[in-house]
Amino acid sequence: MPAGERVTVAVDANGADLGPAEVAAGAALAARQHGIRVLLFGPADALSELAAGVEVVDAPVSIAKAPDPTSAVRTSPESSIVRAARAVAAGEADALVSGGSTGTLVAAGLFEIKRAAGIHRPALAVTLPVPGAPVTLLDVGATTESRPDHLVQYAFMGAAFATAVRGVRAPRVALLSNGEEAMKGSPAVQAAHEKLAGHAGIDFVGNVEGTQVTAGFADVVVTDGFTGNVALKLIEGTSATVMSGIREVATSSPRTKLGGLLLRPALRRYRNEIDPEGPGGAYLLGLRRLAVVCHGRFTRRGFASSIVLAERGVREQAVERTHAALEAAGALRRRPPAAGGGGGGGEAPSEPAASVRPS
Repeated sequence: MPAGERVTVAVDANGADLGPAEVAAGAALAARQHGIRVLLFGPADALSELAAGVEVVDAPVSIAKAPDPTSAVRTSPESSIVRAARAVAAGEADALVSGGSTGTLVAAGLFEIKRAAGIHRPALAVTLPVPGAPVTLLDVGATTESRPDHLVQYAFMGAAFATAVRGVRAPRVALLSNGEEAMKGSPAVQAAHEKLAGHAGIDFVGNVEGTQVTAGFADVVVTDGFTGNVALKLIEGTSATVMSGIREVATSSPRTKLGGLLLRPALRRYRNEIDPEGPGGAYLLGLRRLAVVCHGRFTRRGFASSIVLAERGVREQAVERTHAALEAAGALRRRPPAAGGGGGGGEAPSEPAASVRPS
């Protein structure tokens, strides 16, 4: 995208824990502070806190809590998430942001924006804000189950993303497992390990255990969406509990209160470094256009950060550069030769979106 051109982000305002008005406030922050144009899809009567650059599209229907995301997307074309995804697919917006259900965003992305050529499954990639050793973890919830070929492609996808967006020249890639040995892990993890260990196009450092994810052993850690989602929430929950415990200890007596006052600036900086609202959400990689999933519990600050994250991904051509890197590494799936000896390259037929089960 040309440097002076304004990025437009389509935002689904439904599904957030604090309501559409909080999402609208985040959109207003992103528009005022960063000059981003926002198309806000949600109930117009609840979206009053706006700013120049924020345009409301009245879309009160929400499927964020639908038990079957795929069915809900198919049968609710007027829902806010489907209309926002359709705007991105049509080129009316450059990226999609939602704080609603991950499942509905993945389903809407597959139906409307479509899977990129050669991609097995989309994956959610989040960069954990570990001070001094940030690490990209994927998949953190796009799909619950993954075959070995999916994990292998996630590895290349994560490496390409780390290079294109984070600027890591030769990212170290690892598989999340229950032991460092090659024979540890599920059958899918073991098979993926064997394929990655013999591939010259990636700096594969083997398996890492849960304790090593945030310890700087790898720049990219790969797992299936079920395990990744559980790991991400466990990390975030532990971080919040530790910070809460530090606050309680620092205010437990007059002496600790004095010490707490001295430590407050440093603790505030550290809290801001590990706060998930600062980095924003997770990139949904593998679609033809960019999408960002953020926590439904975010405040306006977190939603603004997610919109800025989407804008940065568009400017840095995260989708295009990641796909180009996958192609260069030979990590895109190809159509098998036609029966009877007729050749034919290109992309294999896509699996139906109904077969993808978001977490």
